[in-house]
Amino acid sequence: MAEDTIVLPKVEELQLEGKLKTSFPEIKAKLAKLPFYDVGADANSVTAAKVESRNIDKMPYLFHIVKISPNSIDVSYSIIPDTSESMRRAYVVKNIAGILSLISNDYEIDVPKFMQYVDSTLGNLIDGISQNYNLLYNKYDSLTAEYREIKRLNNELEASNKNITVQITQLSEENKELKEELDKLKKYSDEALMGLVQEWVEVHDNSIDTEQFAKNYAVSIPRVEQILNKMVMQGYLEVKS
Repeated sequence: MAEDTIVLPKVEELQLEGKLKTSFPEIKAKLAKLPFYDVGADANSVTAAKVESRNIDKMPYLFHIVKISPNSIDVSYSIIPDTSESMRRAYVVKNIAGILSLISNDYEIDVPKFMQYVDSTLGNLIDGISQNYNLLYNKYDSLTAEYREIKRLNNELEASNKNITVQITQLSEENKELKEELDKLKKYSDEALMGLVQEWVEVHDNSIDTEQFAKNYAVSIPRVEQILNKMVMQGYLEVKS
């Protein structure tokens, strides 16, 4: 009998030039306040790691790691096979922006280069949804998921880093036009419903009332539970202990 093959995630890396302004103990103290991150430090760096999901062997599967050194910030993150790479990169950018905002008084980065990376990342997302109406309807499921993710990223990036306000404003206009078209579609696909769950969880303090959610969006409770299980398996949600 053939042995099961474990499919490894793709791992990408990003380096940002920077400069330490205070000290690593001060940075560690601030990053330690971030939920779901493991933060460690030595004499020459601080590392913040977040494991978003694990494989069947309990090994990290979906994760991102941020290492802050005196002259650079190195980021490595995994991308699960058969998922949107552009959406994953945008999610990681959002988390990096949050960390940079938290330590802005302690560490200085090359803002123009970071802005270029953010612009490129969001540009790839926009390119994936700026298609004509025929393609829009044919690819409704994938576009709905990317639209919801862009909207969520827009809100979080605005709160995390004022330096990207102009780019986020331009992206909001693209999102508004897409939303007007998507609102005409009444059917909720898995990806569309996942987007609604993400918004609900963010607004309701990382919790969800399945009965109220099902009533608000006119879907069955079993359908909501199915989507919640799928999102937990894909690492988009975590079950509170």
